[in-house]
Amino acid sequence: MQPFPPPRTEHDLAEEDGSGYLDRQFLVAMPGMGDERFARSLIYLCHHSADGAMGIIVNKPATDLTMPDLLMQLEIAPAADEIRLREQVGHMPVLMGGPVDAKRGFVLHSSDVRIDQSTLMIDDGICLTATVEILRAIAEGCGPESAILALGYAGWQAGQLENEILANGWLNCAADPELIFNPVLDDKYDRVLRMNGIEPAMLSPVAGRA
Repeated sequence: MQPFPPPRTEHDLAEEDGSGYLDRQFLVAMPGMGDERFARSLIYLCHHSADGAMGIIVNKPATDLTMPDLLMQLEIAPAADEIRLREQVGHMPVLMGGPVDAKRGFVLHSSDVRIDQSTLMIDDGICLTATVEILRAIAEGCGPESAILALGYAGWQAGQLENEILANGWLNCAADPELIFNPVLDDKYDRVLRMNGIEPAMLSPVAGRA
């Protein structure tokens, strides 16, 4: 069986980029991840510093909730607009972004639309906005070209993420914007592993080679 990638060291993490932090990368949950809430999760890491980290799970759908449903439930759009909304934004995923602040919405989106004093530029072409104005723009048909709405986020205290990576709980790798915004969620996890030379079916929860 194919094992985890080789165990990481603190020196490896420090060399990921000039800062030693992993902003704008993917985190891929490994079989040894001890928290079942993150099993087979693919996370886009929005922020990472000495104080902690924050990311959005981009491959787990919210149960029985679509973007049009949410816009109408929040009274951002009237029920009379249901048909138009399903045609225009029915493809935009509503995700379980993580266990922290799970009733709050976070929109990862392309950089063609920004909300003054609200939108955080994460990377070229990728932004994060957590205010209702971005949802109004989406409902009115003038929202970003690409977007996903996540309920909640994944958060780590200072040093927690580093320890989980060193324990082979996560694989970090370059993020792919196409995968972030792709509405097909089922195969994102396996696709990222294969892009990094790992066959999902051959993963073993034990470091080393079987």
